[in-house]
Amino acid sequence: MENNKSNTGLKVGLGIALVLFLATGFYTMNLYSNSKKVQNELTEEKQLVMNDLNAMAKQYDDAIGENEISNSNLIEARARIQGLIDSLKISETNVKSLWRYKSKYASLQKEMDVLLAQNDSLRVENSYLATSLDSTRVRLEERTIFTDSLLVQNNALAEVVSNAAILNTIGLKGFGVIERTSGKLIPTERARRADKIRVCFTVAKNTLVQAGDEELYVQVIDPKSNILGLNEQVTFGEKTLNYSIISKFNYENASLNVCEFVTSNTDFEKGRYIVNVFNEKDLVSSSEFTLK
Repeated sequence: MENNKSNTGLKVGLGIALVLFLATGFYTMNLYSNSKKVQNELTEEKQLVMNDLNAMAKQYDDAIGENEISNSNLIEARARIQGLIDSLKISETNVKSLWRYKSKYASLQKEMDVLLAQNDSLRVENSYLATSLDSTRVRLEERTIFTDSLLVQNNALAEVVSNAAILNTIGLKGFGVIERTSGKLIPTERARRADKIRVCFTVAKNTLVQAGDEELYVQVIDPKSNILGLNEQVTFGEKTLNYSIISKFNYENASLNVCEFVTSNTDFEKGRYIVNVFNEKDLVSSSEFTLK
């Protein structure tokens, strides 16, 4: 009888213990579940604050990028936001910490509203000044273009006049001649019979050239590309000219017929001869002839 009572008491005690164990387990699981839920909510809230701070930083970046001249207030405020972002990344995720960062964000939001309003005002003023400066610059550029255009026209006109104010020759021809002891000249096409090369041309009238002593350079090139006559050099700027003879004459504002003689130290070669006439460095006429 006593054993039965003892067994019954043991069973009751084990039942109570089991109930307490299950209750404790349920409470613990429920507490853990609530704690996990709170932690997740805090993590989400922390991310939201981080997103808000990043958005604020982006607004500052845009405002700073729109200013050609950096605004020190914007740059300093942007640096404070970045510092808060870096601090939030490594902070503990709890209610107290999150509340502190939300408070700082609210304060920075007010500061940003003021700074961006000031920045917009400055940008409008700068835009007006830039427009005014652009208008002035355009007028100056138009005046400069007009002045440059006149200068170009004047230079072009001066160049045309300068190029036109030179003597030219027409009717250039060269040929071999036999010179008699009497001084009589007989044209010949035979190389072995020619004593000299005669070059004749007409100096054309040019009213832009003043009357006075003038000179042209005559160049005679034989079939072997040798320059006959003096074969001396004269330099005009960067150009060097080898000439056979200098034709000197007095120009009187009228057409003038000129003839010159060019000799050779050896017998004349058979073949094609080239005759050129230069006014300083400029070739004004060219011709050729053949000796057989």
